[in-house]
Amino acid sequence: MSRPLPEPVINLINELRKLSGVGEKTAMRYVLNLMKRSPEGVRALGETLYRLAEDVKPCSVCGFVSDGDLCDFCSDPARDGHQICVVEGVAVVLALEKVGDFQGLYHVLGGAISALRGITPKKLRIGEIVQRVSDGDVREVILATGADAEGETTALYVRKMLEGLPVKVTRPATGIPMGSSIEFLDAVTLMRALRGRKEL
Repeated sequence: MSRPLPEPVINLINELRKLSGVGEKTAMRYVLNLMKRSPEGVRALGETLYRLAEDVKPCSVCGFVSDGDLCDFCSDPARDGHQICVVEGVAVVLALEKVGDFQGLYHVLGGAISALRGITPKKLRIGEIVQRVSDGDVREVILATGADAEGETTALYVRKMLEGLPVKVTRPATGIPMGSSIEFLDAVTLMRALRGRKEL
């Protein structure tokens, strides 16, 4: 019978498996790779993870990651405070910033409403976006939540919460992806593309 893995190895594999998208085999590869590093290299990684946990927190205004009270977006006077783009998570902000077209501010909800996963509106930063609109000079809120059922539910809920406030509420257009053939698209995508049509 082969000797089992040492407890520190098993513990690290189990911790890595808790990360999104990391299965047992991937976690094992990560651990085996780390074991090839020098003790100094492993300690440096540990220190970096510790600093991440200690120093990086959600921005007090928008919920994006920050190593101070405000993130770089909220503290940048060049950003347009009249527009707020509401997203589910930090990854969406990074994707939008890669495009480089949006110059407004963001609001990270921290997820989407999901009855199956037990995520209620109270668990998201919905009250905070309502407060930001109430307190500030916001003219437009862009609801850039996912195009799935949970994202749509969340967008409709936020829109309802903003009713009565003097703000324009919009949703990014969805429809036909560039380079695709219309005959192979699903009915929902086609419907949204037709409803979101604009004059050429």
